[in-house]
Amino acid sequence: MRTTGRRALLVAGAAAGATALAGCTSPSGGQVRKPSAAEREAERVARAEAALRLRSVTAARGLLERYDATLAAHPALAPRLTPLRRAVAAHTKALGEGGTTVGPATAATTSAPSAPASATPSASASAAPSASASTTPKSGASPTPVRVAAEPRAALKELAAAERTAADGHTTALLTAPPEYARLLASLAASGAAHAYLLTEGARA
Repeated sequence: MRTTGRRALLVAGAAAGATALAGCTSPSGGQVRKPSAAEREAERVARAEAALRLRSVTAARGLLERYDATLAAHPALAPRLTPLRRAVAAHTKALGEGGTTVGPATAATTSAPSAPASATPSASASAAPSASASTTPKSGASPTPVRVAAEPRAALKELAAAERTAADGHTTALLTAPPEYARLLASLAASGAAHAYLLTEGARA
C-alpha cells in the first residue's frame, strides 16, 4: 500500500511538471517568450530601414518606367538613353538587395525564423525596354500611363527633371539610412545628377 501511494505521488508530480512545461512552450514545441526592450528597439529600427529601402526602390522603379515610356514614345533617342536606362536598372536592383520586409518580434520562439522576403527586382528589369509607354501593373491594378512630351527635347527635359527628383530623394534618405546603405544612396544621388546633366546641358556641349 505504501509503494502504491508513493507511485501515485510520483505520477501526480510528473503530470504537474508536464503541465507547467506545456504552458511555456508553443504548439510547435518552441519555447515562447516576450521580446526584450532591446529586441523591440531592434525591430523598430529594422522596420524603419525597410520602409526607407522600399521608398528608395519605388522611386528608382518610377524613374526606370519614365525611361521606358520615353524610349517607347521616341525610339530615335535609344542610342542616347539606353546606356543611362541600363544604369538606372542596375541602381534599382542594388537598392532592392537586402529585403524590405521585417517580421514581428512579439511572441518570438526559439525555432529558426523564416528568411525575409526580398524586394530585389527581377532580372527582367535590366532587359530592353518594352514598346509600351505605361507602367507595370502592381497588385492587379490597371497600368497607369506615363505622360511623355511629344517633342524629343521636351521629353529629355522631363527625364532630366525625374533624375533630379530621384537624386534629391536619395540625398534626403541617406541622412537616416544605415552607413552602408547611405553610401549607396550617396553614389546613386551623384549618378542621378550626372544623368540629368547629360540629358540637358551635356547635349549642348
